[in-house]
Amino acid sequence: MRRTIAYPLVALGVVGATLAVGGPAQAHGYISDPPSRQALCKQGAVPNCGPIQYEPQSVEGAKGLRSCDGGLPQFAALSDNSKPWPAKSVGTSVTFTWSLTARHRTANWEYYIGDKQVATVDGQNAQPGETVSHTVDLSGFSGRQTVLAVWNIGDTPRAFYNCVDLDINGSGGPAPAPAPSSAPPPAKSEPPAQQEYNWEVPPPIAPEAMQHHHDAAEWAAGVDYKLGDQVSHNGVRYTCRQAHSSLSTWEPSINTLALWLPLTEG
Repeated sequence: MRRTIAYPLVALGVVGATLAVGGPAQAHGYISDPPSRQALCKQGAVPNCGPIQYEPQSVEGAKGLRSCDGGLPQFAALSDNSKPWPAKSVGTSVTFTWSLTARHRTANWEYYIGDKQVATVDGQNAQPGETVSHTVDLSGFSGRQTVLAVWNIGDTPRAFYNCVDLDINGSGGPAPAPAPSSAPPPAKSEPPAQQEYNWEVPPPIAPEAMQHHHDAAEWAAGVDYKLGDQVSHNGVRYTCRQAHSSLSTWEPSINTLALWLPLTEG
């Protein structure tokens, strides 16, 4: 009898559980040096980050946001300023290096401290390399600061968000203003609430529905997919794990674990 086996899902249980995966989600990019908050979570330098530790490259949201988590509730830990984010000691000239796992055409790269844009780099709508470095002048700042770095994609309305904590000139100055966040800060009289992560799990496949799923339609851009929908792409079947409207750069093969879960037959 034909049956379907799903690859193990990551980070579906209690926040902070130690799980292993066979490989990273093939999607997008993040700042690896100085280590961004998602890089620190990936390294295990900051505990209890939730699912971002498995896919640091996936903080993708609409353009124009000013938040460390890109407006994604599953990555809200990145905007939690009560976490012990270490700040790297740097001078006033800092080189930020991006590690890109999907090299999207690029409109530009932006860097902010608070509400001030400190640098912008034209991407010329070209496809970047696997690593990209920008040297940014931060001479107008000192002490502990949080830099918000934004990678604006050239052929979609999306952007990728990273926050990097720095101690400029190693002065050990006062703590910075709260890092950009899409949510209001908690009242001073109350401790910050514990973040909870509720991933939606695709419903189980009934035996009588196997033939239907085996003949899943080919994935296509411009389709509103819902939780549990199944598609075929490059000879592999996938089930949708987050409702979304598909784009030409969001194929299941580069969004594994983020939007789609691959299925095999046994």
